[in-house]
Amino acid sequence: MGLQACLLGLFALILSGKCSYSPEPDQRRTLPPGWVSLGRADPEEELSLTFALRQQNLERLSELLLLPGAQFHHYVGGPTETHVVRSPRPYQLPQALAPHVDFVGGLHRFPPTSSLRQRPEPQVTGTVGLHLGVTPSVIRKRYNLTSQDVGSGTSNNSQACAQFLEQYFHDSDLAQFMRLFGGNFAHQASVTRVVGQQGRGRAGIEASLDVQYLMSAGANISTWVYSSPGRHEGQEPFLQWLILLSNESALPHVHTVSYGDEEDSLSSAYIQRVNTELMKAAARGLTLLFASGDSGAGCWSVSGRHQFRPTFPASSPYVTTVGGTSFQEPFLITNEIVDYISGGGFSNVFPRPSYQEEAVAKFLSSSPHLPPSSYFNASGRAYPDVAALSDGYWVVSNRVPIPWVSGTSASTPVFGGLLSLINEHRILSGRPPLGFLNPRLYHQHGAGLFDVTHGCHESCLDDEVEGQGFCSGPGWDPVTGWGTPNFPALLKTLLNP
Repeated sequence: MGLQACLLGLFALILSGKCSYSPEPDQRRTLPPGWVSLGRADPEEELSLTFALRQQNLERLSELLLLPGAQFHHYVGGPTETHVVRSPRPYQLPQALAPHVDFVGGLHRFPPTSSLRQRPEPQVTGTVGLHLGVTPSVIRKRYNLTSQDVGSGTSNNSQACAQFLEQYFHDSDLAQFMRLFGGNFAHQASVTRVVGQQGRGRAGIEASLDVQYLMSAGANISTWVYSSPGRHEGQEPFLQWLILLSNESALPHVHTVSYGDEEDSLSSAYIQRVNTELMKAAARGLTLLFASGDSGAGCWSVSGRHQFRPTFPASSPYVTTVGGTSFQEPFLITNEIVDYISGGGFSNVFPRPSYQEEAVAKFLSSSPHLPPSSYFNASGRAYPDVAALSDGYWVVSNRVPIPWVSGTSASTPVFGGLLSLINEHRILSGRPPLGFLNPRLYHQHGAGLFDVTHGCHESCLDDEVEGQGFCSGPGWDPVTGWGTPNFPALLKTLLNP
C-alpha cells in the first residue's frame, strides 16, 4: 500500500500541472501512412491508458487522467478502418514518478500491422507433379512428415497463436478448412481455448491463416488463441499479451505471433519494456516465434540517406524469428529459394547476442553480395533465425476458400506447429519442452534444416542497392536464417537434451 498511496498522491501533482518528466522523448508522433485525423476528442471522453510501472506488481491504477501536455484527437486508418484516440503532442509526468513509470501507453503509437499479403494468381504452365497452391498436404510432403507425425492426444502438450487488431477466426472456417485439406492426417477441428475477446464480426484472413496452419502443422495438438480486440490500446498488443502470459501459471509451450512494428516507430522506453517481458517469457521456458515481416530489408530515409529498416519484436534477441521462402518451381514441390518479401536484417537497438556471434561474423566476412555498410548496423541482433514456405497458401475465411495468401504470417505458424510436434516427442519421453530455441539452433549450426542458398530480398529503390537487400548463402543468412525444416532430421536433432 505504501507505493500505491505514494503514486496516488503524486497524481495530484499531475493534475496541478507541475510536471517535468517526459518518459518517451524519442517517440514519434507523426501519423503513419493510411491514417487520418477525425478531430480532437471531447474532454469528457473516457480513455484507456496503460501506466507501465517499473515491475512494481500493481494490478491497476485507480484513476485515469488526461495528462498535461497531451491533446487527444480521433483518428481512423489501417486495413480495417480502426478508430483510435491518440495525442499528437508529448505528455509529461512529475519527476518523482521517474523511478516508477516506464511510460504511459495509449497516447502515441498506432496499431501495428500484420505481415500478410495476398498476391495475384500466377500463371500455370505445366501439369506434371502439379500443386495449385500451398495446403497442409504440400507442407507435410515438403518437410517430410508422415501421417503418423501428429499429436498423440494423451500428452500435456499445447500450442498457441495471438491475434490482434480485430482479427478473429471462425470455428466454422476451421472446420471447413480441415474438411477440405485435413483428410490424410489426424487433426483437431476446434480450438481448445480462447483467451480474451473473440469478436462476432467477419473473420480475418490473418487470424484464419494463423489458426488453420498452426493446427494443421502441429496436427492433433491442443491449441489456444490469445485474442486482443485492437481498440483503445490496440497500438501495443505485445505488452498486453505478454503481461497476460506473465500472470498465468500454466501456458502452452509454443506461441506464434504474426505482427510487428518498425523499430524506429517505437520509443526506447516501450521497446525495452517489451523486450524485458520477452526475456522473462524465454526464462520461463516458452518458445516464442515471430514473423520477420514482409518488406524485405525495409527502407527509410535518415538525414537524406537511405537505410534498411529493422522490425520489432522480430529483432528481439529473446524470440525465434521466422523468414519466408518460395518453391524454386512455383507449382512443384521442389527445393526452396528466398521469398523476396522475407523480412530480415540487423537491429539498430539490440546488440548481437553471443549465441549468434560465430554465424553472423561468418556471413559478414563471406557474403559476396553484402550491401554498403552505411545501410545496416553490422553489430546488431541479426534475424531471422529460421524460415518456412511463405508463398501461395490456401485459407478458408468467412466460409470461402481463398488462394495465394502469402507472407511470413504463414511461415511462422507452420514452423511453430512443427516445434509442437517435437515437444510432443520430448514430453512423452520424459524430457522438458524445447523452451528458448535460439542458443541451441546456433550451437548446432542449423542441423535438421534445409539450407536455402539462392535468392535475395527487396529493399530500397535507389542507385546504391537498386532494390536489393541481403542475399542467402550457405549456412546462416539474414534472409532465411538457418533454413527450413526437414522434420525427421530436426526431430532427431532436437529430441535429446
